[in-house]
Amino acid sequence: MATRPEGTPAWTDAMFTDVEGAKTFYGEVLGWTFGEASSEFGNYTQAYRDGKAVAAVVPPMPGQETPQSAWCLYFSSPDAAATAERIKSSGGTLLMEPMQVGDFGSMCLAQDPTGVTFGVWQPGAHEGFELEGETGSYSWAEVFTREPERSDAFFAAVFGFNTKRMKDDEVDYKTFDLGGEMPVLGRMTMTPEDFPAEIPAYIQVYFAVDDCDAAVAKAEKLGGRKVFGPMSSPFGRFAAIVDPQGAAFAVIDLKTTEGEMPEFD
Repeated sequence: MATRPEGTPAWTDAMFTDVEGAKTFYGEVLGWTFGEASSEFGNYTQAYRDGKAVAAVVPPMPGQETPQSAWCLYFSSPDAAATAERIKSSGGTLLMEPMQVGDFGSMCLAQDPTGVTFGVWQPGAHEGFELEGETGSYSWAEVFTREPERSDAFFAAVFGFNTKRMKDDEVDYKTFDLGGEMPVLGRMTMTPEDFPAEIPAYIQVYFAVDDCDAAVAKAEKLGGRKVFGPMSSPFGRFAAIVDPQGAAFAVIDLKTTEGEMPEFD
Protein backbone atom coordinates (compact mmCIF):
# COMPACT_ATOMS: atom_id res chain seq x y z
CA MET A 1 0.00 0.00 0.00
CA ALA A 2 1.35 3.44 -0.92
CA THR A 3 2.12 5.77 1.96
CA ARG A 4 -0.76 8.15 2.60
CA PRO A 5 0.00 11.87 2.27
CA GLU A 6 0.31 13.68 5.59
CA GLY A 7 -3.12 14.77 6.85
CA THR A 8 -5.00 11.97 5.11
CA PRO A 9 -7.38 9.97 7.35
CA ALA A 10 -5.58 6.70 8.06
CA TRP A 11 -7.40 4.80 10.81
CA THR A 12 -10.22 4.85 13.33
CA ASP A 13 -10.85 3.11 16.64
CA ALA A 14 -13.08 3.40 19.69
CA MET A 15 -12.95 2.45 23.37
CA PHE A 16 -15.84 0.44 24.81
CA THR A 17 -16.47 -0.83 28.33
CA ASP A 18 -18.44 -3.69 26.74
CA VAL A 19 -16.21 -4.79 23.86
CA GLU A 20 -18.25 -7.93 23.18
CA GLY A 21 -21.39 -5.81 22.94
CA ALA A 22 -19.64 -3.47 20.49
CA LYS A 23 -18.51 -6.42 18.40
CA THR A 24 -22.07 -7.75 18.24
CA PHE A 25 -23.49 -4.33 17.30
CA TYR A 26 -20.99 -3.41 14.59
CA GLY A 27 -20.85 -6.97 13.32
CA GLU A 28 -24.58 -6.80 12.63
CA VAL A 29 -24.77 -3.20 11.39
CA LEU A 30 -21.57 -3.05 9.32
CA GLY A 31 -20.82 -6.71 8.67
CA TRP A 32 -17.54 -6.67 10.59
CA THR A 33 -15.63 -9.67 11.84
CA PHE A 34 -12.97 -9.39 14.52
CA GLY A 35 -9.46 -10.67 15.06
CA GLU A 36 -7.89 -11.90 18.27
CA ALA A 37 -7.46 -9.36 21.06
CA SER A 38 -3.84 -8.27 21.45
CA SER A 39 -3.13 -8.62 25.17
CA GLU A 40 0.26 -6.95 24.70
CA PHE A 41 -1.51 -3.79 23.56
CA GLY A 42 -4.43 -3.54 25.99
CA ASN A 43 -6.62 -6.12 24.21
CA TYR A 44 -6.76 -3.93 21.11
CA THR A 45 -8.95 -5.82 18.62
CA GLN A 46 -9.03 -5.13 14.90
CA ALA A 47 -12.24 -5.23 12.88
CA TYR A 48 -12.34 -6.60 9.36
CA ARG A 49 -14.63 -6.45 6.37
CA ASP A 50 -14.06 -9.13 3.76
CA GLY A 51 -10.78 -9.96 5.49
CA LYS A 52 -9.43 -6.41 5.31
CA ALA A 53 -8.74 -4.23 8.36
CA VAL A 54 -11.22 -1.36 8.68
CA ALA A 55 -11.22 -0.24 12.35
CA ALA A 56 -10.53 -1.42 15.91
CA VAL A 57 -12.18 -1.62 19.33
CA VAL A 58 -10.46 -1.63 22.71
CA PRO A 59 -11.50 -1.77 26.39
CA PRO A 60 -10.43 0.93 28.87
CA MET A 61 -7.08 0.39 30.57
CA PRO A 62 -7.35 -1.19 34.04
CA GLY A 63 -7.83 1.53 36.65
CA GLN A 64 -8.56 4.15 33.97
CA GLU A 65 -11.54 6.39 34.52
CA THR A 66 -14.26 5.10 32.22
CA PRO A 67 -14.40 7.43 29.20
CA GLN A 68 -17.38 8.19 27.01
CA SER A 69 -17.22 5.83 24.04
CA ALA A 70 -16.34 7.74 20.88
CA TRP A 71 -14.82 7.02 17.50
CA CYS A 72 -11.39 8.59 17.05
CA LEU A 73 -10.05 9.44 13.59
CA TYR A 74 -6.28 9.28 13.03
CA PHE A 75 -4.47 11.38 10.43
CA SER A 76 -1.40 10.06 8.69
CA SER A 77 1.97 11.59 9.50
CA PRO A 78 5.54 10.73 8.46
CA ASP A 79 6.73 11.95 11.87
CA ALA A 80 4.27 11.86 14.79
CA ALA A 81 6.66 13.77 17.08
CA ALA A 82 7.00 16.64 14.58
CA THR A 83 3.23 16.74 14.07
CA ALA A 84 2.77 16.85 17.86
CA GLU A 85 5.00 19.92 18.04
CA ARG A 86 2.92 21.65 15.36
CA ILE A 87 -0.25 20.75 17.26
CA LYS A 88 1.09 22.49 20.38
CA SER A 89 2.45 25.52 18.54
CA SER A 90 -0.88 25.94 16.69
CA GLY A 91 -2.96 26.12 19.89
CA GLY A 92 -3.90 22.46 20.23
CA THR A 93 -3.53 20.21 23.26
CA LEU A 94 -1.78 16.84 23.43
CA LEU A 95 -3.88 14.26 25.28
CA MET A 96 -1.25 11.56 24.77
CA GLU A 97 2.37 12.29 23.92
CA PRO A 98 3.87 10.54 20.88
CA MET A 99 4.52 6.89 21.64
CA GLN A 100 5.78 3.85 19.78
CA VAL A 101 3.29 0.98 19.42
CA GLY A 102 5.57 -2.00 18.91
CA ASP A 103 6.52 -2.30 15.26
CA PHE A 104 3.03 -1.20 14.20
CA GLY A 105 3.83 2.53 14.18
CA SER A 106 3.79 5.63 16.37
CA MET A 107 0.84 7.69 17.55
CA CYS A 108 -0.37 10.58 19.62
CA LEU A 109 -3.80 11.88 20.64
CA ALA A 110 -4.75 15.55 20.62
CA GLN A 111 -7.50 18.16 20.64
CA ASP A 112 -7.84 21.22 18.46
CA PRO A 113 -8.43 24.60 20.21
CA THR A 114 -12.21 24.03 20.08
CA GLY A 115 -12.14 20.60 21.74
CA VAL A 116 -12.18 18.31 18.68
CA THR A 117 -10.34 15.09 19.58
CA PHE A 118 -8.27 13.29 16.95
CA GLY A 119 -5.25 11.06 16.57
CA VAL A 120 -2.04 11.08 14.56
CA TRP A 121 -0.66 7.86 13.11
CA GLN A 122 2.88 7.35 11.81
CA PRO A 123 2.66 4.00 10.03
CA GLY A 124 5.00 1.11 10.58
CA ALA A 125 3.87 -2.46 10.01
CA HIS A 126 0.29 -1.23 10.40
CA GLU A 127 -0.30 1.17 7.52
CA GLY A 128 -3.94 1.95 8.32
CA PHE A 129 -7.17 1.19 6.48
CA GLU A 130 -6.92 -1.80 4.16
CA LEU A 131 -10.35 -1.01 2.72
CA GLU A 132 -11.96 2.41 2.18
CA GLY A 133 -15.06 3.73 0.44
CA GLU A 134 -16.62 0.29 0.15
CA THR A 135 -19.36 -1.42 2.12
CA GLY A 136 -18.46 -1.79 5.79
CA SER A 137 -15.46 0.52 5.67
CA TYR A 138 -14.51 4.14 6.37
CA SER A 139 -15.73 6.52 3.68
CA TRP A 140 -15.68 10.11 4.99
CA ALA A 141 -15.37 12.28 8.10
CA GLU A 142 -16.39 15.77 9.21
CA VAL A 143 -15.20 18.08 11.96
CA PHE A 144 -18.15 19.45 13.96
CA THR A 145 -17.18 22.61 15.83
CA ARG A 146 -18.79 25.73 17.33
CA GLU A 147 -15.73 27.83 16.49
CA PRO A 148 -15.11 27.17 12.80
CA GLU A 149 -12.51 29.89 12.25
CA ARG A 150 -10.28 28.46 15.00
CA SER A 151 -10.65 24.87 13.76
CA ASP A 152 -10.01 25.90 10.15
CA ALA A 153 -6.83 27.76 11.06
CA PHE A 154 -5.61 24.96 13.31
CA PHE A 155 -6.00 22.10 10.86
CA ALA A 156 -4.52 24.18 8.06
CA ALA A 157 -1.48 24.97 10.22
CA VAL A 158 -0.95 21.38 11.38
CA PHE A 159 -1.63 19.45 8.17
CA GLY A 160 -1.35 22.08 5.43
CA PHE A 161 -4.99 21.81 4.41
CA ASN A 162 -6.54 24.14 1.86
CA THR A 163 -10.19 25.03 2.49
CA LYS A 164 -13.16 25.44 0.18
CA ARG A 165 -16.52 26.78 1.32
CA MET A 166 -19.82 25.42 0.09
CA LYS A 167 -21.93 28.06 -1.64
CA ASP A 168 -24.92 27.91 0.69
CA ASP A 169 -26.09 30.87 2.78
CA GLU A 170 -27.86 28.59 5.27
CA VAL A 171 -25.05 26.15 6.10
CA ASP A 172 -21.47 26.93 7.07
CA TYR A 173 -19.73 23.93 5.54
CA LYS A 174 -16.18 23.63 4.22
CA THR A 175 -13.98 20.89 2.86
CA PHE A 176 -10.27 20.47 3.49
CA ASP A 177 -7.93 19.21 0.78
CA LEU A 178 -4.21 18.75 0.27
CA GLY A 179 -3.94 20.72 -2.94
CA GLY A 180 -5.84 18.37 -5.24
CA GLU A 181 -9.44 18.22 -6.35
CA MET A 182 -10.40 15.48 -3.91
CA PRO A 183 -11.25 16.65 -0.37
CA VAL A 184 -9.98 14.62 2.57
CA LEU A 185 -12.23 16.02 5.33
CA GLY A 186 -15.33 18.14 5.88
CA ARG A 187 -16.07 20.80 8.49
CA MET A 188 -19.53 21.71 9.78
CA THR A 189 -20.43 24.53 12.14
CA MET A 190 -22.48 23.39 15.16
CA THR A 191 -25.43 25.74 15.65
CA PRO A 192 -27.30 26.19 18.97
CA GLU A 193 -30.53 25.18 17.24
CA ASP A 194 -29.20 21.78 16.16
CA PHE A 195 -26.62 20.95 18.82
CA PRO A 196 -27.38 21.30 22.54
CA ALA A 197 -24.56 22.78 24.63
CA GLU A 198 -23.80 19.43 26.28
CA ILE A 199 -22.71 17.89 22.95
CA PRO A 200 -18.95 18.50 22.61
CA ALA A 201 -17.14 19.29 19.39
CA TYR A 202 -16.16 16.07 17.61
CA ILE A 203 -15.27 14.34 14.36
CA GLN A 204 -18.10 12.37 12.75
CA VAL A 205 -16.85 9.20 11.07
CA TYR A 206 -18.89 7.80 8.17
CA PHE A 207 -18.98 4.11 7.28
CA ALA A 208 -20.28 2.95 3.90
CA VAL A 209 -23.31 0.66 3.76
CA ASP A 210 -25.33 -0.92 0.95
CA ASP A 211 -28.67 0.31 2.32
CA CYS A 212 -28.81 3.26 4.72
CA ASP A 213 -32.38 2.62 5.87
CA ALA A 214 -31.69 -1.04 6.56
CA ALA A 215 -28.53 -0.17 8.51
CA VAL A 216 -30.48 2.31 10.66
CA ALA A 217 -33.18 -0.28 11.31
CA LYS A 218 -30.57 -2.83 12.41
CA ALA A 219 -28.88 -0.28 14.66
CA GLU A 220 -32.16 0.62 16.35
CA LYS A 221 -33.10 -3.04 16.79
CA LEU A 222 -29.78 -3.58 18.59
CA GLY A 223 -30.22 -0.62 20.94
CA GLY A 224 -28.72 2.16 18.85
CA ARG A 225 -30.42 5.51 18.40
CA LYS A 226 -30.96 7.45 15.19
CA VAL A 227 -30.23 11.16 15.61
CA PHE A 228 -30.50 12.34 12.00
CA GLY A 229 -31.81 10.98 8.70
CA PRO A 230 -31.90 8.89 6.69
CA MET A 231 -31.54 11.73 4.21
CA SER A 232 -30.72 11.66 0.51
CA SER A 233 -28.06 14.00 -0.85
CA PRO A 234 -25.83 14.41 -3.92
CA PHE A 235 -23.14 12.51 -1.97
CA GLY A 236 -25.32 9.57 -0.93
CA ARG A 237 -28.12 8.62 1.44
CA PHE A 238 -26.90 8.96 5.02
CA ALA A 239 -27.91 8.94 8.67
CA ALA A 240 -26.28 9.75 12.01
CA ILE A 241 -26.49 7.13 14.77
CA VAL A 242 -25.43 6.77 18.40
CA ASP A 243 -24.55 3.19 19.32
CA PRO A 244 -25.78 1.54 22.57
CA GLN A 245 -22.63 2.70 24.42
CA GLY A 246 -22.90 6.30 23.29
CA ALA A 247 -20.42 6.40 20.39
CA ALA A 248 -21.65 8.57 17.52
CA PHE A 249 -21.05 7.62 13.90
CA ALA A 250 -22.75 7.88 10.53
CA VAL A 251 -23.64 5.47 7.75
CA ILE A 252 -23.86 6.38 4.08
CA ASP A 253 -25.03 4.57 0.97
CA LEU A 254 -22.72 6.14 -1.60
CA LYS A 255 -24.64 4.68 -4.55
CA THR A 256 -28.01 6.27 -3.74
CA THR A 257 -27.59 9.93 -4.65
CA GLU A 258 -30.13 12.69 -5.18
CA GLY A 259 -29.83 16.30 -6.38
CA GLU A 260 -27.04 18.28 -7.96
CA MET A 261 -23.58 18.56 -6.47
CA PRO A 262 -23.14 21.83 -4.58
CA GLU A 263 -20.55 24.36 -5.67
CA PHE A 264 -17.52 25.29 -3.57
CA ASP A 265 -15.25 28.29 -3.75
